[in-house]
Order: sequence, then C-alpha cells, then structure tokens
Amino acid sequence: MIQLEGVTKAYQMGKLTMPVLHGIDLAIGDGEMVAIMGPSGSGKTTLMNILGCLDVPTSGRYLLDGTDVSRLSDRRLAKLRSRKIGFVFQSFNLVSRTSAIRNVELPLIYAGVRSRRNPARRALEQVGLGDWQKHLPNELSGGQQQRVAIARALINDPAILLADEPTGNLDTTSSAEIMKLLGELNDAGRTVVIITHEEEIARHAKRVMRMRDGCIVSDEMQPRPSPVSA
Repeated sequence: MIQLEGVTKAYQMGKLTMPVLHGIDLAIGDGEMVAIMGPSGSGKTTLMNILGCLDVPTSGRYLLDGTDVSRLSDRRLAKLRSRKIGFVFQSFNLVSRTSAIRNVELPLIYAGVRSRRNPARRALEQVGLGDWQKHLPNELSGGQQQRVAIARALINDPAILLADEPTGNLDTTSSAEIMKLLGELNDAGRTVVIITHEEEIARHAKRVMRMRDGCIVSDEMQPRPSPVSA
C-alpha cells in the first residue's frame, strides 16, 4: 500500500538548505496498523506530510498503492489524496457553528456530491454517534468531537487513515476509546498510520517505528493490547 524508497526532504531557508529526512526506506502493507514515534525535530511530521500527499519528497520515490506520487501534478495529487487517505488531527478541525452531520458532509460538499446525508449518517453510526447528528461541536465532549472527525475522515471510504496525535487533546478515558475505535477500523481492513510521541498510544499499534534526526532507527512488531487492558 505504502512504499518509500530512499526518500529525502530538505527545505530551502534563504540561501541555506535544511535537510529533514535522510534516505527513508519504508513499506506499510494493506491492513497494517503502524505507529510512528519520535521526539520534536525527529522528522515525523514531515514524514506524515509526505505519506498524506500533502508534500512531496526532495528525492527518492513514494509509491502509494502502486502510483508514483512524485510524478503527479498538484491536481492529480489532490484527487489521489481525497480518494485514498482520510485524515484525523489532534485539534479535530470541526466547523464550530455546524452540526455534526454537516461537518461529516464537508468533504462531499467540496467534491460537489449531491447525495450526502445518508453517507454522513452511516459514517456517524459507524463511530457510535448515530444519535448525535444535529449537535454542534460545543455540545459534544472532546472524545465525541474526535469521533465526528473520524467519521468525516471515513466519508470517502479511504483505504488509509492517517492520524496525527489523535488523542493529544483528550483525557485518558477518551483516548482509550478513540484508540479502540481506530483498532476496530483496522480490524475491519483499513490501513491505520498513527503519528504520536506517547508510548501509551503507540502500544495500541501492531507495529512501532521510531524516528530520530530524520532517520528511522527502529521498526518492530508488537502484540496489540486486548480491549480489557486498553
């Protein structure tokens, strides 16, 4: 599903070149659940942006489901991103004056899809919020808001869920509930990639990669905790 070959990324800061990623080789198979860990400055956010087709490598290749991302125009890249990847962010990114179901509909609105209500309703039901469709974000708990954000990420039926610090704004109980939900979505066949700096969150993944100074320094499989221990 995801394959990086010798990927580097550098940013130009005036006359200076700032290298961030150094020859990343990475393969994530269809249906895996992977946590990418690292301290601030390790390069994990830059790697996330490349995996999410929000940025492109300076050199090397990124193959997403067999498509060489680096060869795509911005328009084709955006189309591939909307079709293949659902994003879940730490800050939820919900529209405050819009109902839960309307927030979930937003990707379909931007895509010009007319029949939106039933898919949005099904997505909310999938994350356990079928009875909260008309509520505004400020009428929902943090965990519920993140569930709305996950429903929105699912609306285009993406093969990959890319979650950037998905529990960063949540308490311990809500964090466990969100990680259980992501685990269930993975068990149903979706590839889930989590960017995190928290060991407690990473242990929910089946595979943990650790980054430092723009390099992957370890890549290990691990057993995922049972729902009881979560």
